[in-house]
Amino acid sequence: MRNAILFLLIVLQTPLRAQVGLGLSPMRLELPLAPGAVHSGALDLTNEAEAATRVRAELLDFYMDESTTPQFARNLPREASNSCRAWLTVNPMEFEALQGQHSIIRYTIRVPANAEPRSYYCAAGFTALPRAEQLKQTGLRTTVRVVAVFYVIVGAPSTLGQISGLSFEAAQDAKAQAPRVVLSLRNDGDYYFRPAGEVSLMAGDGRPVEVIKLPSFPVLPRREQRFVLPVTKASPVEVRMLKARVDIGNHEIQEATVQVAPPGEAR
Repeated sequence: MRNAILFLLIVLQTPLRAQVGLGLSPMRLELPLAPGAVHSGALDLTNEAEAATRVRAELLDFYMDESTTPQFARNLPREASNSCRAWLTVNPMEFEALQGQHSIIRYTIRVPANAEPRSYYCAAGFTALPRAEQLKQTGLRTTVRVVAVFYVIVGAPSTLGQISGLSFEAAQDAKAQAPRVVLSLRNDGDYYFRPAGEVSLMAGDGRPVEVIKLPSFPVLPRREQRFVLPVTKASPVEVRMLKARVDIGNHEIQEATVQVAPPGEAR
């Protein structure tokens, strides 16, 4: 019976492996362009699956959620003022990618002549469609999508932002999440930035017990972005202070320091 169950799992998982395997390069493009400019280039999509795959393209808006995970959609009205989706075209929009084949996808960005100085962003997604024989099979199927993100910088917008929050969150019991540091950055300008820096976790005697590097995620214009940083070495019992040092890209190091109360003590 055990062998029969193992065989069934292998049968159900086989279509999954066949669907996975799209590669895309580059996956991020940062393009300084003037109003009225037209820019063209190419993306290289590779089918690393075990069979030919039908691929469909779509033009997308996106934003970063509270866990710094990009969320893509065909239309996000809240991103309209900074979206370049209407400027972007890709060709072809649907094609057959043979096993191991490199497919060249042409893209063009046409910046309107009246585009205001700021940074704009959008994306092109490429989804592997299930083959006809896979649609007839039972079991789970995985949709595979790879995405190229475009940042278009028009003019010379200023980088404006600041540290807006810093806190230490310790687990309350064994079932709770691991300790973490939450750093919030506010973008007050029209230009996105990628912060660089670190947060030091200090003991009561001022000794650093862990230093966490800030991941390279964008902070989009006119919003606050949370960076959730897992604590992997320091014990909540010994952490008494946090010290953040952040460069948002304007050649100025910003610092923030907060005291951390001992576990169980009223804050």
